[in-house]
Amino acid sequence: MNLKNQVMKKIIYSLALIFTLSIGANTVSAAEKNNAKTEMTAEQKAQLGRIVSRVDEIKSMDKSDLSRSEKKELRKELKELKSQARAVGGGVYLSVGAIIIIILLLILIL
Repeated sequence: MNLKNQVMKKIIYSLALIFTLSIGANTVSAAEKNNAKTEMTAEQKAQLGRIVSRVDEIKSMDKSDLSRSEKKELRKELKELKSQARAVGGGVYLSVGAIIIIILLLILIL
């Protein structure tokens, strides 16, 4: 009985791996098709450059002399800059297929 369970377990893991790899191949090809459309314009690059320079300025500031309210305003400004940068520059997104692959690989490893 033990040998039969091991064989069934290997078959199930093999099928799960094939399934996840096939889903992953579809998401990679879909990502490559959409990649050409996400070209940034010169205006978007300039705006993103301004956001990055402001974030660098805030990071280089000496915050020990600031009051509590000023620190709170800086945090609020950083959150706003982060949301603007996401809107302008896009971001890295995980598809459902990629998440399933990661989860199944973790299950197989552990």
